[in-house]
Amino acid sequence: MSSRPSTATNAVDPPAPPASTALIWTALVLVYLLWGSTYLGIRVAVESLPPLISAAMRFAAAAAVLAVVLRLRRGPGALRVPARRLGSAALIGVLLLTGGNGLVVLAESGPAATAVPSGVAALLVATVPLLVVLLRTAGGDRPGPWTFAGVTLGFVGLVLLVLPRDGVDGVPIAGAAIVVVAATSWSVGSYLAGRIPMPADPFVATVYEMMAGAAALAALGAARGELRGFSIAQVTGRSWAALAYLMVAGSLVAFTAYVWLLANAPISLVSTYAYVNPAVAVALGALLAAEPITPQVLLGGAVIVAGVAVVVSTERPRRSAPPAVNGTTREPTGP
Repeated sequence: MSSRPSTATNAVDPPAPPASTALIWTALVLVYLLWGSTYLGIRVAVESLPPLISAAMRFAAAAAVLAVVLRLRRGPGALRVPARRLGSAALIGVLLLTGGNGLVVLAESGPAATAVPSGVAALLVATVPLLVVLLRTAGGDRPGPWTFAGVTLGFVGLVLLVLPRDGVDGVPIAGAAIVVVAATSWSVGSYLAGRIPMPADPFVATVYEMMAGAAALAALGAARGELRGFSIAQVTGRSWAALAYLMVAGSLVAFTAYVWLLANAPISLVSTYAYVNPAVAVALGALLAAEPITPQVLLGGAVIVAGVAVVVSTERPRRSAPPAVNGTTREPTGP
């Protein structure tokens, strides 16, 4: 999601001991698996829950839990931030969670013939680091030639993934376009997060981002008529379980692990989630939801992941600036 974590330390305090390799890899595996699994979780949740309303419920619940934890651990002023920074967090939350996550949820919902499979959605979202490079370039940065080679390779993979071939229908174009718009919204939010005044504490920023994203998602869901004729009784146990999983595993556990990694592991290692998450999502979709893995999905997905891997391995962002993912700067969309 958004702001950069604070790296300031008290001058009189001794430096914290380095984290163990085992702990770093435990946190990294959590991010790999949990964020990669959120795409399948979304697909199951929207089987009987309204798409945007379910996303709003997910982020509202996660924000409430995180706010309570911060209040209990840090006291009454834990969530106090200047109005300008609060507004910035709200803007980033709408871009990341309403535009980014909400559109992915819409793309995965609907009839099977038009819905984007969860694994394919994850592969399309994997273009976020590529889009962020383009935004940086437009903003005056000058990434190196290998970075642009990775961007080009990634977008070739995108074309391979979505275009029909040999008379066989490819990925639903309308759904794929929605996911690309979602990835663009997430990229803009990720790009702006390091360039506008945000709450200094990333956990506090996340509370306000999730609150703003949830409010916008709920408003859009109501405007789409998702609550008309909806009954709680029609929601299946599978969908409730998936929503609970998204709240806890995706929005709380994996996020906490990611923020901890930003402060304790090399950023080049942490950034590998950007191309591991899609592989996890494709595998889980095939194993647990019988989503087809066609040669076209394998080829296009492999080229996208290769392009992202080139970008991640050649870019060396400063530790103080979280990379763009799930994903993201903090949360995926993931999902």
